[in-house]
Amino acid sequence: MLTMARNTLRGLKTRSIHQVTARQSHGKHSLDFHDKYGNTLLASGVTFCVVAWLFTATQIGIEWNPSPVGRVTPKEWNDQ
Repeated sequence: MLTMARNTLRGLKTRSIHQVTARQSHGKHSLDFHDKYGNTLLASGVTFCVVAWLFTATQIGIEWNPSPVGRVTPKEWNDQ
């Protein structure tokens, strides 16, 4: 099993980090969609989610963790 794994690893063509960085630095780096709009979209998505949750939590009338103290009173027993 070890011999098979060793042969498999030898068979893979691996490039060194220096070769990869040299190859990437030669080409022109044009801005793609994520470079142009990534942070803007992330910020707007976070803003939308925060506003939606704030609206939900404050405006639709949900009572968050209501306490029964003072609201629940015992009924009188009917001994008949």
